[in-house]
Amino acid sequence: MTTANPPYRLALLDLDGTLTDSAPGILSSVRYAYTTLGIETPTDETLRRFVGPPLTETFARHGVPVDRVAEAVAAYREVYAAGGMLDNSLYPGILECLTAARAAGVRLAVATSKPEVYARRITAHFGIDALVEGVYGATLDGSRGSKADVIEHALASLGASEGAAGTTATVGSEDDEVPGAGAGGAGRAVLDGLPPREEIIMVGDREHDVLGAAAHGIRCLGVSWGYAVPGELEDAGALAVVESTDELARMLRGE
Repeated sequence: MTTANPPYRLALLDLDGTLTDSAPGILSSVRYAYTTLGIETPTDETLRRFVGPPLTETFARHGVPVDRVAEAVAAYREVYAAGGMLDNSLYPGILECLTAARAAGVRLAVATSKPEVYARRITAHFGIDALVEGVYGATLDGSRGSKADVIEHALASLGASEGAAGTTATVGSEDDEVPGAGAGGAGRAVLDGLPPREEIIMVGDREHDVLGAAAHGIRCLGVSWGYAVPGELEDAGALAVVESTDELARMLRGE
């Protein structure tokens, strides 16, 4: 049974590992990058750690010299943009979960470390874009890359647009600057349309979702079906880890 006033009025949703099982396309693109650079490809277990965090961080942590990270990212994008991004699938029950949360009055938006230009194509392909107010991601040039930066961008854009739940907000290209979003957090003027921080929740599958949200005073619900290693979400400080999309919908609705 839904509540008249859900505890969360705004949910920011991670994409990879939370809404979609994107590992096949991401991992094949990562393997191509290592082969192109002539660097030994990490094990399959290590490759799974590439799903979620910014590529610049994961390449640098796993055998790619810092001065070749940009080259690795370019090789990855060559394959990923050509179609690898759609070697991907919705997790069962995701659309139903989002529909139920929206019907209960929860505003929804995607906040992903994936470049925004790719995230928009993927969410449109799977019909997610029809259920969220906006899709927010990183920039291709790396000027907005961390999860905390993406969340700042999302909050500033949502606060400025104050779109009605269920409408898709367009906020320009993936490289647009958001007025009022300074280094110390989004400007007060553009946040007036947002609910209090305790009524905003991040939903994600990796520790960077938890930590990026915490940088803005926002809690994070973890999902168990993504790519975190055992204990990762709990150790990062996730509010809870849900085991199914039905459970996620219930928590967002306040049941």
